[in-house]
Amino acid sequence: MAISRDDIAAILDEIALLLEIKGENPFKTRAYRNGAETVRNFDGDIVAKAKENDLDGIKGIGKALQEKLHELASTGKLVFHENLRGEFPEGLFELFGIQGLGPKKVRALYEKLGIDSIESLKKSCTDGSAAALPGFGKKSIEKLLESITLKEKFADLFRLGDIAHIAESMLEKLRQHPDSLRVEIAGSYRRSKEILHDLDFLVATTTPAIITQYFSELPEASSVIACGDTKASIRLANGLQCDLRAVSNQQFPFALQYFSGSKEHNVALRSRALKHGWSMNEYGFTPKDKSTPGAPAVKEEADIYRVLGLDRIPPELRENRGEIEAAEKREIPRLIELENLRGTFHNHTTASDGKNSLEEMAEAARDHGMQYLGIADHSKSQFQANGLYPERLLKQIEEIHRLNQTWDDFQLITGSEVDILKDGTLDFEDSLLGKLDYTVASIHSSFQLPEKEMTQRIIRAMENPHVTMIGHLTGRLLLKRNSYQVNIDKVLDCAARTGTIIELNCNPKRLDMDWRHWHRARDKGVMTSINPDAHSTEQLHYLAFGIRLARKGWLRREDVLNCMSLTDVQSWLKLPKDKRAQ
Repeated sequence: MAISRDDIAAILDEIALLLEIKGENPFKTRAYRNGAETVRNFDGDIVAKAKENDLDGIKGIGKALQEKLHELASTGKLVFHENLRGEFPEGLFELFGIQGLGPKKVRALYEKLGIDSIESLKKSCTDGSAAALPGFGKKSIEKLLESITLKEKFADLFRLGDIAHIAESMLEKLRQHPDSLRVEIAGSYRRSKEILHDLDFLVATTTPAIITQYFSELPEASSVIACGDTKASIRLANGLQCDLRAVSNQQFPFALQYFSGSKEHNVALRSRALKHGWSMNEYGFTPKDKSTPGAPAVKEEADIYRVLGLDRIPPELRENRGEIEAAEKREIPRLIELENLRGTFHNHTTASDGKNSLEEMAEAARDHGMQYLGIADHSKSQFQANGLYPERLLKQIEEIHRLNQTWDDFQLITGSEVDILKDGTLDFEDSLLGKLDYTVASIHSSFQLPEKEMTQRIIRAMENPHVTMIGHLTGRLLLKRNSYQVNIDKVLDCAARTGTIIELNCNPKRLDMDWRHWHRARDKGVMTSINPDAHSTEQLHYLAFGIRLARKGWLRREDVLNCMSLTDVQSWLKLPKDKRAQ
């Protein structure tokens, strides 16, 4: 069985978790956790090296871990991991997906109350037995019950970022089949929805039964739901359902448009087709009666829109939120592309809770073709994230200035992710913030404030002349934690008035601010910065998800700060804040 880099890292992380529950030596636990990060961030094919037992000299991977990685890469499994996992009931692993439950709390629940599933946790929270344990006060119990409710609600949903690598891998395998003429992923994935229910694959072929059989036998398939001559459905090990339709090359453009959706977009499009005298479905245009002339030939999906008197509408916009009217008026914007980015902001280093040094983050950014990288380690209130006190931040500024002397084609930009305190003041004094090139102001605490207070808290921060941008505006964690209550319209009005950037945080667990607000923000003159909130070099890849969501929000390159060149962004950052408002 083939195993990927992510699979190996996930197994090492789980070993660390299980050892922590058992109360093992913390150094042993940390070795596995560090090993997982090394595997994720290694610059090269670490799976191949592990298979060849060629891991000597790689920092963070000792002799014992080398042997385990070799076993994993060679066999696809690790006996030590399977034996360790076998010491615990299967339901216990569900508890790690509950917000607010770390290894220590899971261990206490398991040892003291025998709680080994979400169902037994829910019962102990409602009957009062969990409240008898230290650390499980009334508020903690309420939050746990809320987290359980959310998990049950989202049981069959998946984050875009969690399944993108699976989707792209399956897509490539389908494209490599000799009988595949055209292959695409349709559905919500193609429209860049942040949350998905399933994956929809579409293949043009002259041998549909061969393709459906091939699909059902892909290594990713954990079980086969159905396999017919033109349709197949499989379920992956993580529970995700994947559906395939095999169609003719002639039908492919119509099937691609139809199965891409959204339902509301398709209804509006079919209504438009009827006005031309044609019915429209996944197979083509059909005249309503014999007196109606047939539709012009369609070879590509764009032809469907052209025949209906529309500019092609990018898949990301197909939500029936004004895109058809814009396409009719030839007003579909030229959406941002990944290659438009020149740099990015809001990135962490080992100075706070990041995994890589300043130099490593800089070199990774240069490898991505960036001209600049903004550093924004946490401020002092984030003690659990090793937040910087003023003297440490000043030393980091000096270090960045020193490093910047070594590059002609790249610069680090000094910044901080400073906490917005409960009253809207900031975690650092203005005199310190004034020494930075930029500031990301973010909320990391007191999420339960009423909407009016939370909105005013953020507005007060935006009115500070040193706050360049607001980080992860609503605080949401997709499928895990709802947004806190905030009046988005009032925040956007303030952002436009004060020239404050609203970040598009493209960590796949956040994707915050939500795409549904960006069109309105753009129309108000609010700019964004697409930021990965990267805590490692590997996470710079999150920018690709940010671009997808920016496109879904109708954003153009001119709406995005980090599409500016290094020279332009440096000039922009030097402007007084009131001069930045568009």
